[in-house]
Amino acid sequence: MTAWSLRRRLAGWLILALVLIGALALVDTRAEAIRTATGVSDRILAGSAMAIADGVTISADGGLDILIPFSAFEMLSSTAQDRVFYRVDGPTGFLTGYPDLPRVPALGVAPAFSDLTYRDTPLRAATLQRVLSSDQGAVPVTVTVAESTLARDALSRAILARSALRLAALILSAAAVVWIVTTLALRPLGRIGQAIALRRPDDLSPITADMPQEIGGLVGSVNGFMARLDAAISALRGFAAHANHQIRTPLATARTEIALARREGPAPPALDRADAALIRAERVLAQLLLLSRVQAAGQKPPAEPVDLARMAQEIAADLIPLAAARGQDLGYDGPAELSVTAEPVLLGEAIRNLADNAIRHSGTGSSITLRVRGGTGGARLTVEDTGPGLPAAPAAPADAGHGLGLLIVRQIALALGADLTLAPGPGGRGLAATLTWPAPEG
Repeated sequence: MTAWSLRRRLAGWLILALVLIGALALVDTRAEAIRTATGVSDRILAGSAMAIADGVTISADGGLDILIPFSAFEMLSSTAQDRVFYRVDGPTGFLTGYPDLPRVPALGVAPAFSDLTYRDTPLRAATLQRVLSSDQGAVPVTVTVAESTLARDALSRAILARSALRLAALILSAAAVVWIVTTLALRPLGRIGQAIALRRPDDLSPITADMPQEIGGLVGSVNGFMARLDAAISALRGFAAHANHQIRTPLATARTEIALARREGPAPPALDRADAALIRAERVLAQLLLLSRVQAAGQKPPAEPVDLARMAQEIAADLIPLAAARGQDLGYDGPAELSVTAEPVLLGEAIRNLADNAIRHSGTGSSITLRVRGGTGGARLTVEDTGPGLPAAPAAPADAGHGLGLLIVRQIALALGADLTLAPGPGGRGLAATLTWPAPEG
């Protein structure tokens, strides 16, 4: 199953929510920018129309004099090079300006605004209506001023761009805050995981680390599971101890009876075979118990400097009588001293199992050598024999009738941080089982 990061997932969802909110905010900001730019444009257009309307007066003969002030168009000038159009209408109709410029219907004294297209140019137009008083009565005057929308569009884009930059900076800042906050919020999980990782393999006591309420249910479930596991392991240990006693006692009694039967007279061959079978059963039982202890001890037992060469020599000396009884030549080849970091008891069991396996399976007349070598590549211990070797692939050390010895060595090698390799012996004969320790760092 592919592992995924809770922190990345939480941060991703929160950042996605921020991006969606930012997108909605940009949509609203765009509408607001258009309204703001339109409002600014409308105020300028209204001011220009008022300036033109103020320049319309009634002459002495009752006609209309129109003076277009320069300020009316100066206020419309912009860097966007907008085009400006105007027209002035009196009671009888068009007076001056662009006669075909559409007028916006105006009601009352307030200017009226509208978007229109004139000469293929989008415009924003403002129409202002004024009533002049004279001796002949009221004279209505209508002023229309229109401007292209380049400046208005540029202003709305500028407002939107600035808002987008601020939102982007806000989202990036919020993303950084979210990442930091999720990292800090998930630290209790890391502390609990570290506390569990530092425990001994046989420590199944409840987790009591300081934790937030949100993971209290998870930790409670883990504690309940460990309590059930501890009860199951305790029951299994009790069963193993009871079974060990119940099995060893009949085996020892049977062997005692066989020994007594031999004293009474010549023992038949069947009795010798029965005794050998009992010895093998005792050894298998001892190996099974050792294997269970190794597996229960975890993969990192306490290690200390151990003289590998001296241990190999002592084990070889202990097993020489057994090898000689089988007509085998057992010896040691290597330096007088060579230190490795390992757990002494497990290392001794591994070497003894390799040597014992070679004695039991290499056959009469074979040569067995415990060879120790050291160097820049690390330390190596090889048990070579000139027997028949493994009839099956060396990748399965417990196959082909070689018992539990090599399987136990494989488990011990894992626990000691070493590698176990099996290869043909010298000259392609027999078996060479090698334990290799990596060279110390630095």
